[in-house]
Amino acid sequence: MDRLDREILGILREDARISYRDLGVRVGLSANASADRVRRMRRDGVIRGFTVLVDPAADTRGGLVVFIDLTLRQDTTNEEFERRVAHLPGITEVVHVTGEYDYLVRARAADPTALDALLRRLKREAGVAQSSTRIALRAATRPGSGSVRP
Repeated sequence: MDRLDREILGILREDARISYRDLGVRVGLSANASADRVRRMRRDGVIRGFTVLVDPAADTRGGLVVFIDLTLRQDTTNEEFERRVAHLPGITEVVHVTGEYDYLVRARAADPTALDALLRRLKREAGVAQSSTRIALRAATRPGSGSVRP
């Protein structure tokens, strides 16, 4: 990866739907050269996919959006945990982090009872020793923009 690839990634993080023509204008390449770079980064696994970020307030499914800090049991490896947690319903993101906890998990639960069931499954099936859960009240930034809501 070079400077242009990093610049392209930064632009795609802001707007993954940008046309190759507009992307090329922003980085000083032709549309074809921009497309080639994006295709290469996809092929090489640098870009793993594209997604839609939905404002939690606009999501009509309802329920709770939660952030769960997790510490693994001493006998659970990161690989085991990641494999096991991938199959649990409601989990939308799993991030390996530094600090007091091992992982930060973002999940959705229909209600407190469903959240309790998810936490129990994490401990029973995924090798979690300890958890600390926070419930999202509202999003203070616009999804994908990083800018604070007015």
